[in-house]
Amino acid sequence: MRTHELGDCTVLVTGGAGFIGSHLANALAGETDLRILDSFTTGRREQVPDGATVVEGDVRDEDALARATTGVDLIFHEAALVSVERSVENPLESHSVNVDATLALLERARALDARIVLASSAAIYGQPERAIVSESGRKLPSSPYGLEKLAVDHYARQYHDLYGLETVALRYFNVYGPGQFNSDYSGVITAFIDRALAGELISVHGDGGQTRDFVFVEDVVRANLLAATTDRVGGAYNVGTGRAISIRELAELIVDVTDSDSEIVHTDERVGDIRHSQADIGAARADLGYAPEVSLREGLERTVEWAAASNRLGESR
Repeated sequence: MRTHELGDCTVLVTGGAGFIGSHLANALAGETDLRILDSFTTGRREQVPDGATVVEGDVRDEDALARATTGVDLIFHEAALVSVERSVENPLESHSVNVDATLALLERARALDARIVLASSAAIYGQPERAIVSESGRKLPSSPYGLEKLAVDHYARQYHDLYGLETVALRYFNVYGPGQFNSDYSGVITAFIDRALAGELISVHGDGGQTRDFVFVEDVVRANLLAATTDRVGGAYNVGTGRAISIRELAELIVDVTDSDSEIVHTDERVGDIRHSQADIGAARADLGYAPEVSLREGLERTVEWAAASNRLGESR
């Protein structure tokens, strides 16, 4: 699937200055009439591609949403409050961003008859029954964030079933890559890389035997572009690699890739931490033609290269 298939489309990316959204926007830039809606609370202006029409505003703001969506053919909804911790601390705020705003956007898409591809999350599964998680697996979210993304998932299906709206929900597993700036809520890979580059201790919770499916951001972009043109609308798909690595092994790999002398230490196990999580991507392969192309080592090498360059330039990460 190539972006030129969307060449005649007016496309909106919500959260288009954020981590995943900016990568998606850059893939679409020059090929589509591109719009970005972002509040720039966490998104970065320098990540917005040249030529995109920017609507600065909160996705919850009716006026900003109306301006951003007028005349669009396709919407990629990436704007979200992506933080389990923050959703626990402030569930009302998290719900307003992740659910209320999404429902308003679905209504705009329905009025415009625009296809919408929505970012869901593996957090909807909670503690999985099996290490390899399929789309039909049990869904018992263990946080407000997971519950909110499950609601988004259901709303997407309902809008297709009730109104004929072309929707596709993508359940992201652990996404990483260049442009993922470190914060209290960023991924473990970002944190490990930053500590390895600084030669600092790398802390692993518990015995490090917990496993995760880490997917490079370019593969996530590829899944979104495939979802934009598939005939298999109204469904939800896991987006991962179908492979998992333990957190201890991940730390060791990052030390190797960075050629660091950082020591790996173990700290207390986190209460409620999911032990194993690995995506079954069979449905995405069959229906969307999705196949991850970037190995974990290659993805880490590219992420480390970006992180090292960012540090040399003195950027706050």
